[in-house]
Amino acid sequence: MILSICPNPSIDCTLELDSLNVGMLNRVQSKIETYSGKALNVAKGVSRLGEQSFVTGFMFTTHAKLFENSLEKDGVNYKFIYNEGSARTNYKIIDKKSMLTEINDKGGFVSREKQLELINYVKSISSNVNVAVMSGSLPVGVDPEFYNEVMSIFPNSVKKIVDTEAVNLEHALKTELFMVKPNLRELESFVGSTLYTKNDIIKACYKLLSKGVKYVLVSLGADGAVLTDGTYSYYCKSASVAVNSTVGAGDCMVAAACVELMKGSSMEEMLKSCVAAGTAAITTSGTNLFEKAKYDEIYSKIMPVRVPV
Repeated sequence: MILSICPNPSIDCTLELDSLNVGMLNRVQSKIETYSGKALNVAKGVSRLGEQSFVTGFMFTTHAKLFENSLEKDGVNYKFIYNEGSARTNYKIIDKKSMLTEINDKGGFVSREKQLELINYVKSISSNVNVAVMSGSLPVGVDPEFYNEVMSIFPNSVKKIVDTEAVNLEHALKTELFMVKPNLRELESFVGSTLYTKNDIIKACYKLLSKGVKYVLVSLGADGAVLTDGTYSYYCKSASVAVNSTVGAGDCMVAAACVELMKGSSMEEMLKSCVAAGTAAITTSGTNLFEKAKYDEIYSKIMPVRVPV
């Protein structure tokens, strides 16, 4: 089973404008609301790629049914730890140049009692898990150490993947992770320097690999992605597509990685699938993720290459 753990679900409100004019009136051309969160997007992506998907995490009662309906539409099974209040709303503002401006809310308060309830639930199902993903920010009341508390539940036989940044990532690295997926900005922040070339990126990944991580998958936006285990490194360029929204593309890459890990695929095959899923996702509006037909089309057009270091 592929388990996704979502600590901080969000209502993603995508606003498309002709241009974003700071300090001036802006008129919305289109508005899309989706019920997501990074780990929920991963769970949906896994299901769209044909694998059994299960998601848990915190949920807020005011909007719970809307999130549940969204998951059911994609055939994702779920069991949440419910909290009073509303899920956060994140605003994604896209102008006609496809520039993305994000305004993210904090999320509702989650008590320590509820945190322990989620930890105990994850323990109860951990023996059925092959791949475990935890991603995104944490709600109010939850310390960064929670990443370590949850991911350390799983034995090393479970392939553990984390997609988060800053102090959350630092705590997640206390347990032995199988894969982390930073984007270029997050990797630069982690190593404290600007990365100009593919070799720079791969060498920066060594800092994560030195923490016990087996694979580092670095998303490069429209340029594709890099995957390295410290011995072998591969780069895959994205196919040329019309960009509608980059929101959720990284989550789709993680979903594809989960599926390929379940299959026991090679690094090249994993990277190819990740880039196909991420690229397919940017052809849709808002956080509508990808359609399988578009994924298949892009998959047939791309090919990873090995990068000598």
